[in-house]
Amino acid sequence: MACRVYHAELAQVQDHPRLAALLARGHADGPFDRADWLSLLAARAFSGAHAFLAVAEDGDGAVLALPLVATRHGLGALANWYSFWARPLTDAPERAEAMLVALARDLARHGALDFAPLPAREAGWMARAFRTAGWVVAVEPAHVNRHMALDGQDFATWWATRPGALRATVRRKGASGAVQCRVGTAFDAGDWAAYEAIYAASWKPAEGDPAFLRAVAQGESAAGALRLGVATLNGQPVAAQMWSVEAGTAFIHKLAHRQDARGASPGTLLSAAMFAHVIDRDGVRAIDFGTGDDPYKADWMDQARTRWRLHAHHPAAWRHWPALLRGLVRRAAGRSRLAPPPADG
Repeated sequence: MACRVYHAELAQVQDHPRLAALLARGHADGPFDRADWLSLLAARAFSGAHAFLAVAEDGDGAVLALPLVATRHGLGALANWYSFWARPLTDAPERAEAMLVALARDLARHGALDFAPLPAREAGWMARAFRTAGWVVAVEPAHVNRHMALDGQDFATWWATRPGALRATVRRKGASGAVQCRVGTAFDAGDWAAYEAIYAASWKPAEGDPAFLRAVAQGESAAGALRLGVATLNGQPVAAQMWSVEAGTAFIHKLAHRQDARGASPGTLLSAAMFAHVIDRDGVRAIDFGTGDDPYKADWMDQARTRWRLHAHHPAAWRHWPALLRGLVRRAAGRSRLAPPPADG
């Protein structure tokens, strides 16, 4: 079935009712699919580039949107280190590949595409569609995403399944009462200032874009989705975490604790309080720990899945031949993953 293909500016999403519905809170599976998240990314992280939606609509009313940014190197995903995933968005998954083929043909003039981090299903869609449209495609792991499904468990039931050492730490360190934890559901300037001070005194590198993160926190607060946790030691803030709740999932965006308070385990105690809040009070069905396979995450998360990177070059774009040839060499050496990724969610 023929598709109508066009490009939409993020600022004009509301002028396209079907797009607006597809990228709206309530329809999206998480913040990274929403128009407001993508617009904020475009404004802050890609202000010198052209961010847009490549859109395909078929004759039966199905729509698919691919969030992209155009640079001198070609096309990339409209995503950065704050994005747990980037992917094509559609209201008709069974027709996604056909619509992506139409988009891939339209996008051939850009010559190159580097798109990540993709969930497995969407990575498979894109790999098959872009190959069908004549692109040379390679798919490789981008990073690991730790997550868990609660399967109806309350906090006490789930907590009993955690490693004994973790539970013992929470029991022992929490017994003195020196660390107090609270979970806020609205943006508070004082708590946010505490978070920023704690992050600056933590083991973590400097925040990539503090203003972006603050804007996200304020937006999630306005929607009732923010969960901002702060732990104090003898009355002084020493650990903080930013989560959000949407579509039955809690997303762990940021966490940090002061290095000089590590002995009191405020980060671990605050994590336990945050998990208890979203499981028993928010009733989430799943928790997503974002990007990276840090060893401590395995104590909290039972499952891990791969997010994928798709490299694609169109042979007709001669200026991208050097990159295409480098990719072919890597493939010959066996260092690229060529097969579509497994459907692991």
